[in-house]
Amino acid sequence: MSQAANDQTTDAGWITHSPEETFAIATQLGARLRGGEVLLLDGELGAGKTVFVKGLAAALGFDVDEVTSPSFTLVNRYDARLTLYHLDLYRLPDGAGAAHAVDLEELLTDERAVIVIEWGARLGAYPLPAQKTWRINLTGDGDDPRLITLRNE
Repeated sequence: MSQAANDQTTDAGWITHSPEETFAIATQLGARLRGGEVLLLDGELGAGKTVFVKGLAAALGFDVDEVTSPSFTLVNRYDARLTLYHLDLYRLPDGAGAAHAVDLEELLTDERAVIVIEWGARLGAYPLPAQKTWRINLTGDGDDPRLITLRNE
């Protein structure tokens, strides 16, 4: 993935200094999505997970003003170039119970969908498609820069 104009790249990922830069990194990643990917997003409250999802959604052709955190609904679905399922596991217990609560097994059967899971670490050892699962971690909050790391699971 190429780097955004104003970000800095490190061996571990990207450093961004604003929500706009975080959005830009996610937009670049979103442009490469083809369907079938699972993106596990982790980071503290306020780290920019929903901003990141908005960037992904923009690249897929969604109106980013419609993209909100599914903290209470658990799953938001958006349809454009691909279907985007945006899940939030924050309020769910760790483990397979979280996956069952959001019908993850069924969502995984949609090969034209991208599944983005905020608080993805809560899935624990739940089996996901290895070649298409990516862990994205955002560190930093408030006015601090963000470090965004990406690795294949």
